[in-house]
Amino acid sequence: MKKDVKKWLKDMLSDKEKKAMPILSFPCISLMNIDVKELISSADLQAEGMRLITEREPTAASVSLMDLSLEAECFGSEIRVSKDEVPTVVGSVVSSEAEAEALQVPEIGAGRTSIYIEAIQKASQMITDRPVFAGVIGPFSLSGRLMDVTRTMLFCYDEPDMVHMVLAKATEFLIKYINAYKEVGADGVLIAEPLAGLLSPSLAKEFSADYVKTIVSAVADDDFIVLYHNCGNGTPQQIDSIVDTGASVLHFGNSVSMTDILEKVPENILVMGNIDPAGEFRNGTPESINKAVKELMKKCSKYNNFVISSGCDIPPMSPWENIDAFFKAVDEFYKEMR
Repeated sequence: MKKDVKKWLKDMLSDKEKKAMPILSFPCISLMNIDVKELISSADLQAEGMRLITEREPTAASVSLMDLSLEAECFGSEIRVSKDEVPTVVGSVVSSEAEAEALQVPEIGAGRTSIYIEAIQKASQMITDRPVFAGVIGPFSLSGRLMDVTRTMLFCYDEPDMVHMVLAKATEFLIKYINAYKEVGADGVLIAEPLAGLLSPSLAKEFSADYVKTIVSAVADDDFIVLYHNCGNGTPQQIDSIVDTGASVLHFGNSVSMTDILEKVPENILVMGNIDPAGEFRNGTPESINKAVKELMKKCSKYNNFVISSGCDIPPMSPWENIDAFFKAVDEFYKEMR
């Protein structure tokens, strides 16, 4: 069911007391007594997990699984799957210009894409009180997984033409994939581009932001928005090109100061972040999360475009008492400020 996302954006910007929007999906496994392997293999379980989270927590929107192995798997990458951790990519499929030229752009439906698209279709029908956002990897982060993350950083200097070749194919695939989500009812997409956070500002623009901008131009419209996530520590220096992507929402990790980011982002763009996913949600306590949330909100509440969130995807085995404490702290902060 389509929602009015432009109104949602406007309301989020104008509301004095904004609902939190952590990247919260994988912890649904404990609500359903299943493991990660089962979750990533079933559209029904993914949709039900998203529904259960929205039933339990007052999230500003529902966000699907941030499984950053899925797109690389479609291109032929090997992935490692465990019962309690997010899937990861193993090895590489491109190490030369000849392999880059031979790389085929997958069709939609390859790998597990059909499962994830069906999950968003079902979740969009089940969740009607807030937007439903799909999740995909960003073009540079996908290319890095195809070429090996460490080697890709070197290729940007030594083999830039090869990197651009892979990026072009990754971007072509991501546009098709995002449009498939759009067709089945998603209200937007969260593009996760963490690897770009390791680049210099000029390289981040050339090898990431310019391609993200191409994707945004191809998929965004009045009924569908793009959210951008980057948890690298180089984002404050990259902020101009990140803003220039045209994404409606920018989401940052806990390696940066949110006030440093907020000072540089236009007031009409929502900025989200950045409670530590591992340190607080996974390994913290309700008391430590309460303190972290209130301290961050106190620092950032003067910015009307700030929305409290996790710094990245919340780990699958995070205790629900910590997640509940996050939302309780947000509510308490606003009550104390009235």
